[in-house]
Amino acid sequence: MPVTVVRFNLVDPASRELGARYRAAVEMAAYADDRGVTTVQTEEHHGAANNWLPSPFVFAGAVFGATRRVLVTVSAAIGPLYDPLRLAEDIAVLDLLSGGRLVTVAGIGYRPEEYAALGVDWARRGALQDELLETLLKAWTGEEFTFRGRGVRVTPRPGTRPHPLLLVGGSSRAAARRAARLGLPFFPSAHLPDLEAYYRRKLAEYGTEGWTTMPAAETPLLHLAEDPDRAWAAYGTHFLHEARAYASWQSGGVRSAVRSAATTVEELRAEGVYRILTPDECVAHAAGGAPSLVLHPLAGGMPVDEGWRSLRLFGERVLPRLKDVGSLSRGSFPQEEGAAGS
Repeated sequence: MPVTVVRFNLVDPASRELGARYRAAVEMAAYADDRGVTTVQTEEHHGAANNWLPSPFVFAGAVFGATRRVLVTVSAAIGPLYDPLRLAEDIAVLDLLSGGRLVTVAGIGYRPEEYAALGVDWARRGALQDELLETLLKAWTGEEFTFRGRGVRVTPRPGTRPHPLLLVGGSSRAAARRAARLGLPFFPSAHLPDLEAYYRRKLAEYGTEGWTTMPAAETPLLHLAEDPDRAWAAYGTHFLHEARAYASWQSGGVRSAVRSAATTVEELRAEGVYRILTPDECVAHAAGGAPSLVLHPLAGGMPVDEGWRSLRLFGERVLPRLKDVGSLSRGSFPQEEGAAGS
């Protein structure tokens, strides 16, 4: 049976009723939890004109308060933008509140303007990421350790042992080395088998243990509708807005599982990064071996009512049928979109 993911980034370029959109996302997460969705995935960007969510851990806390079983994956947190001790505390509290349902993917991002806005030195991002990850692992032991020249102890200690699930995201060898050196799982930001192999070689060199969860070669973002043609005509601009915004931030060596080159709705539809499927088509997609189904109900400022229609079609006409195609699915491990950054 494929892993099921509902993604929220709260994008809304029109800035209409943002509070209602945030509350709807939490209600949607509760609905998804009740119907057995595996994961709610969220992410982080700062200073975006389209209101991209800047505070994924706050959002995760709200979701935990409304749910009982679903995992919440922050994919990805931009590690160097956080104070290491405060983040250790925040994740510990969320781990205790949720009963261990928080998954954190730590990347370093790819937008210098985010670093500038928060007064963080872009040139030091690698060193800051090393400090963050090392500090989290020490802090969660509950023992005193040295941080920036002084002895500290972080409380409370998380309930998950040895520590809350923490993955290193990225698309570079530096990210893979960092994960291997610390014995942390590696989450490539795209389908990058060569980088995964490099990570495994570095594990052997460092004598550490780890694992990878890598996006499939195709990781489409899904929306459900009874009439995909009508939905593309009515809502395609929302998908295009998000695709163009995301693509505008990525350059150089940044690689992402959901990167789009489309400049029109027609190109976007043909490309297949975003897909509008009927419930029957979604079940067939799962039966064809898709390791995950990533639903994106509020993509690009999607009207909340349309987001609910998509999610209810998923909950009522897809999820009950997935168990029947489980034996046909070739994948079994979560495959969400990757965490860009190195």
